[in-house]
Amino acid sequence: QVQLAESGGGSVHAGGSLKLSCVVSGLAFAEYCLGWFRLAPGKEREAVASVDNDGRTGYADSVSGRFSISQDNAKNTMYLQMNSLKPLDTAMYYCAVKPGIADCLVPWKYNYWGQGTQVTVSA
Repeated sequence: QVQLAESGGGSVHAGGSLKLSCVVSGLAFAEYCLGWFRLAPGKEREAVASVDNDGRTGYADSVSGRFSISQDNAKNTMYLQMNSLKPLDTAMYYCAVKPGIADCLVPWKYNYWGQGTQVTVSA
């Protein structure tokens, strides 16, 4: 049973930084994608960043250059370092995992999701 648990959300002013963590347990896929996604009120769930089992990363254009995804396999944890935050980054952030390394930035391809952590950026 794959389980994911996010932490690290909070409220910051524009230009600030936050680091999200996602502890993943029960992951037994030889190949997989780990991803961060976000859902804002009135919007569809969108991809933020992903990393696969070989360490290849991908980013949404809206966060490229500001956000950085990483993973610590020894701690079974994935991170999302978010810098230069903007009010438009305000959303519930979710981590997720899928088997295979295709479509790592496609939300509906993911099978397992965490409960989410809220990020609020004020102007």
